[in-house]
Amino acid sequence: MDAAHAADLLVHVARLAHGQATDPSLTAAQWTALRYFASANRFSRTPSAFSQFHVTTRGTASQTVKSLVSLGLLQRTPCEHDGRVARIDVTEAGHLKLASDPLRDLSRCIDALPAAQRSAFTEALATISSALAGLRAAPQFGNCNDCGHCDTSQPASTYCRCTQSILGGADLGALCVDFVPLSDRRKG
Repeated sequence: MDAAHAADLLVHVARLAHGQATDPSLTAAQWTALRYFASANRFSRTPSAFSQFHVTTRGTASQTVKSLVSLGLLQRTPCEHDGRVARIDVTEAGHLKLASDPLRDLSRCIDALPAAQRSAFTEALATISSALAGLRAAPQFGNCNDCGHCDTSQPASTYCRCTQSILGGADLGALCVDFVPLSDRRKG
């Protein structure tokens, strides 16, 4: 299989994942936003960070967030130290909506792969995502467990050098806008 065919298959799978969804009440962008805010760490739950993740303009991202707030699926909370910034949280209704996420079927298909194939597939997608982000000068997203900013040298705590914060258990597996792959940190 050549690279162009593989790229076509990847785009086709993405369209299948969102097309003919079991719950078509949200657009693909709204589903992406809801999913993003449910999986982002406390430092990355902003419309600006979502715009970077979704590779869209801040205005478009803000409109998507605004629509989900009006539907009661997201909640906007002004930042205490900077009123221009708002943290976005998923409401209880938003978490209930995620139970009908159209990506559940895709997740089941991936989960059905043999463990070695699933691991190789995940690793290949991460490599492709990182390379494409580099070509497009787009930020990479990942979690603290795999981040070069994450300092685990102290046995009792995990420290983020970027945000200068102690990280809790929920932060470690969450998406972060300030993510730097461990391999990039070793180069610097």
